Amino acid sequence: MNVRLLLLESTLLFLSREAFNRAGLSATTQQRNKCTWAQLINQMWLTAPTCVIICIPCVYIWLHLLSPVDEKFHAQYQFACYAMALSCVIELCAEAPSFVTQVFCFVRLRIVLNTLHILVRSAVFLWIVINDKSVAINAFAIAQLMSAATIILGNYGFFYFYIWRINQNKEKEVKSNGNPNMIDSMNDFPFKKISDFLPGVLKNEGHFLNSELQVLTLSFVKQGVLKQILTEGEKYVMSVSPVLSFSEQATYDVVNNLGSLAARFIFRPIEDSSYFFFTQTIARDIELHKQSRDEVTQAAKVLQNLSLAVTSIGLLALTFGQSYSHTLLLLYGGADFVSGGLPERLLQWHCLAIYFLAINGITEGYMFATNTSKDIDKYNYLMAIFSISFLILSYILTSFLGPVGFIFANCINMFCRICYSTRFIYRQYQPTGLKPLHGLLPGKWFFTTLIITGITCKYSAYYCTSLMLHLFYGFSSVVCCLVVWSIENSELVKMSWQYGRHIKTD
Repeated sequence: MNVRLLLLESTLLFLSREAFNRAGLSATTQQRNKCTWAQLINQMWLTAPTCVIICIPCVYIWLHLLSPVDEKFHAQYQFACYAMALSCVIELCAEAPSFVTQVFCFVRLRIVLNTLHILVRSAVFLWIVINDKSVAINAFAIAQLMSAATIILGNYGFFYFYIWRINQNKEKEVKSNGNPNMIDSMNDFPFKKISDFLPGVLKNEGHFLNSELQVLTLSFVKQGVLKQILTEGEKYVMSVSPVLSFSEQATYDVVNNLGSLAARFIFRPIEDSSYFFFTQTIARDIELHKQSRDEVTQAAKVLQNLSLAVTSIGLLALTFGQSYSHTLLLLYGGADFVSGGLPERLLQWHCLAIYFLAINGITEGYMFATNTSKDIDKYNYLMAIFSISFLILSYILTSFLGPVGFIFANCINMFCRICYSTRFIYRQYQPTGLKPLHGLLPGKWFFTTLIITGITCKYSAYYCTSLMLHLFYGFSSVVCCLVVWSIENSELVKMSWQYGRHIKTD
């Protein structure tokens, strides 16, 4: 379920949605004059039929070409593959309102719907499995279908109510409580009824689809295939070839999911928000020194601050992950799970991958947000090389290093991508005199504190017999590092504090 079926889901959703979504978000203020909302909605609805087309070969591959499953689970596995494909198509039918929530920054809605999606899937799965453990795979498939239906109902239900409130306020011409709120401030909201989210309904004076946006989408399609291989490459290798036993696959998947929590809950939201900001601030087809100096300076400052923040988080994870991987896994899975040392080694090396992941997410995200279609096509060839190299490295390294080889291959791959994206940023900003890449370099006092506290905690891990005392050392060390970082970057902390209070006041 966690390796094979979720890999099918991520493959279908990523290949069907990523290119259309990124191209749509790239409709900057200058480009929006050429691209109407009707064309954007029509574009988002292309994701569902695209998913249907991709489902045909993918489901066939998952059923007939991957390494076989046990005969007693074959019927459940077959049903689950079809159910995962159907759930992806259902989820993409809500891509239009989901895209609108991104553009108009309905952050709370996205958080609520994502949480509800997970809760429904978990609750349905547990309810079925507790009654009958033998149908676990069927339960997983049914839970996936129910959670996809939740996304449909949640998105369309919210905007039905939201549009009704807007229309009601316009008719009464009365503001709620006399103060501006979310409803009152959306005078530029282009949708008048819920059916406007359907393809071809919203009034459009131009063509059904925007030709320039389609060119950009095709560029992202090529890139998306390669990026998916790089993102889920180890699972493809595990599914196709027997380089790891099922036990090692399960161990790797659990540790990888734990190590990816930082990427999912910290780095991913930052990357999504920054990508949208950079697409709206920097024009793709105009050199930086020919654009507004204020906007370019603002983008450089934001890139520098974000790079500093995610790099510092990555260094914290790398430093304390070496001393507390065993403790975390012991608390999570118990003594039997950590026996043998493989889970601990995996998580320790995965902390290095988190550091590279933090840097790569911001730098590559900025590059994608500001690249021209021609530059993206050029990078696609390089991504092809990265993808092939990653698969080859994964197979070779896992042959004699076991599951740790996947992490090594991923680190090497991300390091190469970081080198390319930072070179692009350096050359782009060189004529302006701005240096946003300085954010990738940690402060000397923060770095020194990390080394000292890291050595102290490592010593504690070997010689401290009390778990609570070891945890106290770690907590104190993290607090010490954060205090030093805050003092060294006092201006950034002050600016973030003022911005947070401003948002809270609004």
